[in-house]
Amino acid sequence: MGCGRNEDVRDERRQDNCICEVVRAIKRVQEIREDIDCDDCRTDCFLTPLGSLVSPSRQRANTRVFMLLDEKGNPFKAMFRRIRRREFEEDENRTASEKDRRESVTCFSIFFRVQNVFDNCCATLQVLEPLDRRGRRVDLFKGGKLDLDAVCQVENFRATGSCVTVDLKCFCGIQCVKDVFIDCDED
Repeated sequence: MGCGRNEDVRDERRQDNCICEVVRAIKRVQEIREDIDCDDCRTDCFLTPLGSLVSPSRQRANTRVFMLLDEKGNPFKAMFRRIRRREFEEDENRTASEKDRRESVTCFSIFFRVQNVFDNCCATLQVLEPLDRRGRRVDLFKGGKLDLDAVCQVENFRATGSCVTVDLKCFCGIQCVKDVFIDCDED
């Protein structure tokens, strides 16, 4: 018996998972505004329209950011590639491409955006990079463990281009965090 489900229940309606339904609802809410404008609101994943999770006065959001939780309440994490611009000193001998050279660093996040839900209860999730209120990166993991103080510093998010496909039946909880505008063309 996992996630509070009774394994002896044979009712076909019970085959679907509440996490699946919530992620499907988030996907529908994200698709309501085809012009990619939305708002922010509190933390009920079923609130519509987008933007209602933070502040009804904010009118631009296209993503409901959420976390998935295991049976112990621990957040699910996924890896993404962080791109950092190298700091180059101004030098006449360096070309523009050398000045813009990028360095990749592997990172983890607990924040996601639903991209697609398919095959009854599977989903493709985009990993979101956590940022503080000034738009600076927040490293959530210290020494391989989730730093809860760092999680509290997160106020903004950036698309990473990294996705993970998950079986939503493997999770016992979902927490919606915030409605935001994610520039999906940014990398």
